[in-house]
Amino acid sequence: MWRKSWGFVLVFAIASIVSGEARGVGGGGFVKTKGKKFIKNGKAFFLNGFNSYWLMYMASDPSTRAKVSEAFAKASKYGMNVARTWAFNDGGSKPLQASPGSYNQDMFKGLDFVVSEASKHGIHLILTLVNNWDGYGGKKQYVQWAREQGHSLNNDDEFFTNAIVKDYFKNYIKAVVTRINSVSGVAYKDDSTILAWELMNEPRCSSDLSGKAFQVTLSLPQYTFEN
Repeated sequence: MWRKSWGFVLVFAIASIVSGEARGVGGGGFVKTKGKKFIKNGKAFFLNGFNSYWLMYMASDPSTRAKVSEAFAKASKYGMNVARTWAFNDGGSKPLQASPGSYNQDMFKGLDFVVSEASKHGIHLILTLVNNWDGYGGKKQYVQWAREQGHSLNNDDEFFTNAIVKDYFKNYIKAVVTRINSVSGVAYKDDSTILAWELMNEPRCSSDLSGKAFQVTLSLPQYTFEN
């Protein structure tokens, strides 16, 4: 069983754990690990990239979509091959997930465009699935959703331990990872454009500095890729 603790949530779930025929950047397979190195198509693969949280948001609006293409084109021009970006927007204005299990297809199509456009420009993606902070919803929004359903939660850090909230998040992960891209027709889990999944941006659990609250495991391959 493949497991990662929340304490090491920034150690990415490398996308090569999925099965099936890969399609994506360069028509090759997934970026994999061998010892302490990244490997692509049997050769060492070195990362050089950038962070742009706003790609999905811009791509969801046809009037600003060109900014995404421009960003990837410039990155490719300067030899970059990976970008880290948000694959979430929980609640609030223009959400990807308006409420648990309810998704905004316009925003999802924006993410589809990001993945497809990245592939065209030879850029791999690291997709982040939730925020530690309040911006774009974050763990606070998940806890609030549970409270709205009548569940009693003491603080936002119960995101890491409350069974209801954990199920919300697992279901969201499954929806994203198994989505069929409306542009390319390729399931995200089968798209080698996606280098890795980052479970959370900058995780913190201030209510338990011992780190015990982080010792909650998610069996991502079993839950998302095999179901």
